[in-house]
Amino acid sequence: MLVLIRKKNEYIFIDCSAESPKGRRSTCYDLEGLESRKNHKPENNAIDMATDMGIELITEAQYRSLQALGPFDLKTSSWVQTPSAIRKLGGALFGDYRFGHVFIYHNGASSYYAARGFRGVLKV
Repeated sequence: MLVLIRKKNEYIFIDCSAESPKGRRSTCYDLEGLESRKNHKPENNAIDMATDMGIELITEAQYRSLQALGPFDLKTSSWVQTPSAIRKLGGALFGDYRFGHVFIYHNGASSYYAARGFRGVLKV
């Protein structure tokens, strides 16, 4: 399922599957995070996968707007676009929905978990 947001001369499609899509999980945040791992590297990273798909990662604001439509990521979590100041310090942001609340957390960009993926945004 996709959410369509219409802005002036622009349509924004947001991925709103119930959980972070399976084919997009177990990734580090970006290439720098992936390359910094010494052991147990995943196959890919969220930023490069999104770019290859022609989409962007969802922003924190878009993630919160999506969660207003209903609970998403009850069992998974999703990387969100991370401000450069946080990224420069080695961190990256992700969100999920637990205990009736939307949470935005941080982790090292090199971290990855089987249940963490990413949601996409397509602007047309």
